[in-house]
Amino acid sequence: MSLLSVFVKYRALINQLVMRDIKTKYRRSILGLLWTVLNPLLMMTVLSIVFSYFFSRYGDVENFPVYLLCGQVIFNFFNESTSIAMGSIVHSGELIKKVYVPKYLFPITKVISSGVNLLASMLALVIVMVVTRAKVTPTVLLAVLPLLYVLLFSTGVSLFLSAVAVSFRDLMHLYSVITTAWMYLTPVIYPMSILEEAPAWVTFIVNANPLTAFIKIFRAVVLDGVTAPAILHVQSIAWCAAALVIGSLVFKKSQDTFILKI
Repeated sequence: MSLLSVFVKYRALINQLVMRDIKTKYRRSILGLLWTVLNPLLMMTVLSIVFSYFFSRYGDVENFPVYLLCGQVIFNFFNESTSIAMGSIVHSGELIKKVYVPKYLFPITKVISSGVNLLASMLALVIVMVVTRAKVTPTVLLAVLPLLYVLLFSTGVSLFLSAVAVSFRDLMHLYSVITTAWMYLTPVIYPMSILEEAPAWVTFIVNANPLTAFIKIFRAVVLDGVTAPAILHVQSIAWCAAALVIGSLVFKKSQDTFILKI
């Protein structure tokens, strides 16, 4: 209730910060917000052309464009939200020094602004499903669960990264390398069956990857038309809880020193 009251009290500021991020990203762009739909569509088209042939011998992927875009929706949101949230405290130093604002609002608003792109990516997914004539079942309504999981997980990671980046600025330069490696250890492009030929340690890391669980659930309800195994939901909830607890504790412990380091 205390957290909700803070959001209500500072709702005008939150709205301004989110709108500022969106306007800044698409400033002087002719198509503006339309790029949030075009980007995933264009990337999906390129990757589908390149990889659909190589993965054609893995028969468990019937609709590769939808399979690919399902993975992109989850991973791209996580990557974008955590990347921009990481520098939210550092880049808001002047405002933090002048007025009192709950500091955790800055990384959280970055996650919210990335949520706008997530919604646009969902529109792109709908377009691809219509074009490829993908089968739509009532389970698609359960897609809100993996989207909620990745939102909560990204929020926890964003709180952690934004706090650590204040003291260790090098993290802001290293993170793109980390997320690149993370992407290859997440089944965004390749089918899970390809792991049968991979070393055991690679298979273990991919299956232990929290984003893998989110993507598996998302593909199950959207592409396969079935409910995901309960164990995937348990794993997802555990990862979300761990990320939020660790991120909140690290942020709370560090926030009093932010003003001395920014």
